[in-house]
Amino acid sequence: MSRDDLRELLLSLVTEHRCKRFEDVLAWRTRHLCVVVEDLYQPHNASAVIRSCDCFGVQDVHIIENQHVFDPSENISLGSQKWVTQHRYNRKENNTLECIKALRADGYRIVATSPHANDLELNDLPIDKPMALFFGSEKPGLTDLVMNEADDFVRIPMYGFTESFNISVSAALTLYDLTTRIHGSKVNWQLSEDEKNDLRLEWATKSAPRGEEIYERWIEAQK
Repeated sequence: MSRDDLRELLLSLVTEHRCKRFEDVLAWRTRHLCVVVEDLYQPHNASAVIRSCDCFGVQDVHIIENQHVFDPSENISLGSQKWVTQHRYNRKENNTLECIKALRADGYRIVATSPHANDLELNDLPIDKPMALFFGSEKPGLTDLVMNEADDFVRIPMYGFTESFNISVSAALTLYDLTTRIHGSKVNWQLSEDEKNDLRLEWATKSAPRGEEIYERWIEAQK
């Protein structure tokens, strides 16, 4: 059985309503933007970031775990982690550098969401090239390594006494602005058909009765 055959088999076991939902969501999914979180330690923030990525159609979240394990709360994420691709960096001495290298190799610009001498306001950030949006941990923010490696720095305008938004609020505001702008642009932000097929297979595996078992049996048969 080919991978395409497996995908079609699993999709046939999923309800028509769920399959239609897959297509509706895939039409708005993007990898033109991705989110990177560095050492988040509060579960509700981790969960809210994942949920925002799913809601705004951002498929990939890159998770740097230098000191803290990224542990979303199901009550807040509401299952959104099932539909978003999580890339974890936790096996090296410097996981932040490994993440940056991987993203650069995939063609992403490194964007630090932090005030800086050369920062841009959010609505001035160029959207023509793929970008990886880095968000720091709750109190210290982004590390010096990210700040030194960043291609751009972006800030959200604020007009009150408080110096910063909560990390999960910052992520949601940033994604709302950028996804709204890329949807209205001529940027090629959609997934390729191969990428969509990979997600159809992944999501059908998670949705079909005994889908995980069927998938594992197929993997074994390929050996």
